Amino acid sequence: MARKFFGTDGIRGKANAFPITPQMALQVGIAAGIAFRNGGHRHRVVIGKDTRLSGYMIEPALTAGFTAAGVDVFLLGPMPTPAVAMLTRSLRADLGVMISASHNPYEDNGIKLFGPDGYKLSDETEAKIEALIEEDLSDRLAASPDLGRARRIDGMRDRYIEFAKRTMPKAFDLTGLRVVIDCANGAAYKVAPDALWELGAEVITIGAEPDGFNINADVGSTAPDALRKKVHEVRADIGIALDGDADRVIIVDEHGDVVDGDQLMAVVAASWAEDGRLSQPGIVATIMSNLGLERYLGSIGLSLARTKVGDRYVVEHMRQHGYNVGGEQSGHLILSDFSTTGDGLVSALQILAVVRKTGKTVSEVCRRFEPVPQLLKNVRFAGGKPLESPSVQAAIADGEARLLGCGRIVIRPSGTEPLIRVMAEGDDQHVVESVVNDIVGALKQVAA
Repeated sequence: MARKFFGTDGIRGKANAFPITPQMALQVGIAAGIAFRNGGHRHRVVIGKDTRLSGYMIEPALTAGFTAAGVDVFLLGPMPTPAVAMLTRSLRADLGVMISASHNPYEDNGIKLFGPDGYKLSDETEAKIEALIEEDLSDRLAASPDLGRARRIDGMRDRYIEFAKRTMPKAFDLTGLRVVIDCANGAAYKVAPDALWELGAEVITIGAEPDGFNINADVGSTAPDALRKKVHEVRADIGIALDGDADRVIIVDEHGDVVDGDQLMAVVAASWAEDGRLSQPGIVATIMSNLGLERYLGSIGLSLARTKVGDRYVVEHMRQHGYNVGGEQSGHLILSDFSTTGDGLVSALQILAVVRKTGKTVSEVCRRFEPVPQLLKNVRFAGGKPLESPSVQAAIADGEARLLGCGRIVIRPSGTEPLIRVMAEGDDQHVVESVVNDIVGALKQVAA
């Protein structure tokens, strides 16, 4: 059954427009609080947020909902998504909440929920919460003496920094490395520079002056030009770009070239395989990861399992089949030895560990394969089911025939916007472009 409020990464939308309104946040707090009440002990939830202006609206509304359900609230303030997941477990909370729209602009916001194990909620649990949201819960609210309490807790940034540092090998440090860190004016604007400095790096910081409006604005992992420019300017050894909630990372090498998540997964997979740290002879990625990654992994005796787009589906497959490395081309790396979700800072530290271990430059470490030509285009649609049109199906079938044996096509609706994403890749750039353009043209004729 299709979910009404939850998408591929929680509830997301324009701030102060349904479903990201204070009324909805209040209902989510009540419903989630009731869903996770279990037993007579004091229940608790931890709430973190990024730096969006609307976080000041969503946070107190959620707090009101949880306390009305009899759940104590620990407010973390600006904190990376992976820190919220980690602290949910560390503080033995019943639930964790991150208020963020990740890499989206400040006008958007979202609500992500984590279970007591630090993992994002299953589809079934989200469906249960959705059903509760639409019920009249007035007779299930806490009695007056049982209302929850809310308080801000200090020292959590330091706890997360220490956690990130402990993921590194013993005696590891970054002394002598000049690192530029782009925090996207987001949730990691304090913890990421501090962690790198404490590990001994010379740290140059950009995107660390949030004002409520500038999150992801021309900075961060989706806009790496500012980082590339700064790496050139200061002659840095590496540039690290996080997104607004710091669960993804993109690397810029010493030449200013961007390294995406596929290359980063290749680095970690090869290094961990050499060290005997891979729990399975392969990794997990999505249908969007480049064919070049799959071929590279095959060349070193490793497999690539593919899932639907969304880091939650990568994590689900990893848990079901015992993998400890997975991720997305966008820079979500899930390293389950350390984290239950993507962690941009920890992923960057793993890359730096390989740089230190090999004694090579970042460009030498991070260029593991030549990506196969890949093209992605989006088609906006007003409604209906344009993918079921005979003309669109014919264009897709023709494209598959042209790429048979040397490429592939991926077509999927966006989980957060009214878009259909059309991606093709193959050994021949011109064929790839022609296939994508033909499918896009067919979609535009029926999607208006």
